[in-house]
Amino acid sequence: MSHFTIFWQVIVLLLLIHSIQANHAIPSIIPINGTCHDTCGGVPIKFPFGSGFGCGHPHFARYIRCSSGVLQFTTGTGIYTVSSIDYSSNTILVTDPLMSTCSSMQNSGSFILDRESPFSITTDNVFVLLGCSTTSPVFDKRQDLCDTGSGSNICRGLYSCNAITGIGLVPSAPISTCCVYEPPIPLGSGYGLDLPKLQCSSYSSVIGFGGDEGNPMKWQYGIPLQFNGSYYTESCKNCEDSGGSCGFSGFNQSFACICKNGMNTTINCYGRGYAWSGTWRRRIQTKLCLGGFLIVWMTLFI
Repeated sequence: MSHFTIFWQVIVLLLLIHSIQANHAIPSIIPINGTCHDTCGGVPIKFPFGSGFGCGHPHFARYIRCSSGVLQFTTGTGIYTVSSIDYSSNTILVTDPLMSTCSSMQNSGSFILDRESPFSITTDNVFVLLGCSTTSPVFDKRQDLCDTGSGSNICRGLYSCNAITGIGLVPSAPISTCCVYEPPIPLGSGYGLDLPKLQCSSYSSVIGFGGDEGNPMKWQYGIPLQFNGSYYTESCKNCEDSGGSCGFSGFNQSFACICKNGMNTTINCYGRGYAWSGTWRRRIQTKLCLGGFLIVWMTLFI
């Protein structure tokens, strides 16, 4: 076989490989922001959360995201700000701009967790339902939902605020339209406050009294939510130990290690399992025999 014939056989083979490569392209796994960041507006970002799509765990990506330096939590009832994350207790603290506080009260929207959400409402939540109708189901004596003990003090405190006029009441109005509800057990996906169904004008969530239970202006407000922390795996640990961030790739949302240099790997950032420029490629080695004398190994990526 002449060298000329061998040359053209190699050219044809290379063209065939190029065609296979083009037809077997796999979607890029590079996150929208190019890399994953470990903070958002001063809030530390760790797995299972991520700063953008492709970062963190896919089950959390639809609920937590960083937008213009603000970490946001999204449900079907709205978009809320995540003010802090406690990774030791697997808890995030979210704030609702329409939630009532002593300094600002207005008609609120509902707050309900999506049914597929990996979050739950904790027993630390102290919800205060304000301006409720006397026919509201929360006042059903058979259900015994309202705390009539210390909860009465919370109602009196909030009803003493001048901002109460924002929901059509006068300061120090009778607290018969107020209900304090503390979940006896954690409430999972699909649960929350459906204000139209509860026939209430607004709600508040008190997480602390600032050392002065008699002064609602010093109280702390917010909604603590617990998240499922069982998603952390050995693969993610290996990725983080190599300086990478755990993420996911492609349509099948398989694990990916996002490295700070912009490279993405299947395992870690030490050079094992690399996928060049964010695209997974399968490596094939091909052996050519030229004229029976020369052996050439070609490493092909498809």
